[in-house]
Amino acid sequence: MAEFETVLYEEVGGVAWITLNRPDRLNAFNFKMQEELQSIWRDLRRNEDVRCAVLTGAGDKAFCTGIDRYEAMGDWDDPDDAGRSQGGAVGRDRGTGGAGDTPWHFDDPGDLLGPKANDLWKPVIAAVNGMACGGAFYMLGEVEFIVASENATFFDPHVTYGMTSCFESMHMLQKMPFHEIMRVALLGANERMSAQRAREIGLVSEVVPLEQLHDATAWVANAIAAAPPVAIQGTVRSIWAARELSRMQALDMGRVIIRLGSQAASLYAGQQQFASGKRVEPRIR
Repeated sequence: MAEFETVLYEEVGGVAWITLNRPDRLNAFNFKMQEELQSIWRDLRRNEDVRCAVLTGAGDKAFCTGIDRYEAMGDWDDPDDAGRSQGGAVGRDRGTGGAGDTPWHFDDPGDLLGPKANDLWKPVIAAVNGMACGGAFYMLGEVEFIVASENATFFDPHVTYGMTSCFESMHMLQKMPFHEIMRVALLGANERMSAQRAREIGLVSEVVPLEQLHDATAWVANAIAAAPPVAIQGTVRSIWAARELSRMQALDMGRVIIRLGSQAASLYAGQQQFASGKRVEPRIR
């Protein structure tokens, strides 16, 4: 895979490690990072060497602090200009999405960021270190689950700076109870959710000391990568479909997914392992 300017990429034992690499900007995403993440997600669809991915941020201060406002916002002297930007993002020539003269052609600056938006159904785990706020929710809303360091915090400062918390809150409503994302969105920069609170509400699956974040995430990623990929990807697709559809629609789709996701070779290998008496030694979380 090509070298990137804003992202570090490494493949280790069937796991792709994707690190947002703008620590001087607290890993805020700019137009280049959007392009590079889209390229990575799309390429991973056909990379048979990778069976699971981990998304994290460089440094220990931030996973991602959303859109790079220095690049996106520019210098506005005319408040009417800001109004035409439709929520804080200007035209593509300035770097990150925006609208034309009407509100019907808005380019959401987060359109390219997430794996599901790019039709990737391999599992993606987020390893959140430090701050995760605002536009980071585009990515966190589309991962399978989150492992967080003890210093991780989650917040959305949009309303504090006069912007509507729209797409980000919609993504996180799929991960958080209604009242929790509403509180995060409405309090803006006034409050940050701790990693422990995020685990209590189900947003985060595990909280570990910062120095253990890589190893803890590697353990789950490697365990997932060791399983048959068609079964893993079919499972990911099934559960996301069940979230989006009604129960009966999801069950009907499941009849198709389970046929596509059941390979004779994998089923035979699994049966042979079971018959041999060998069992996986599980850990208790």
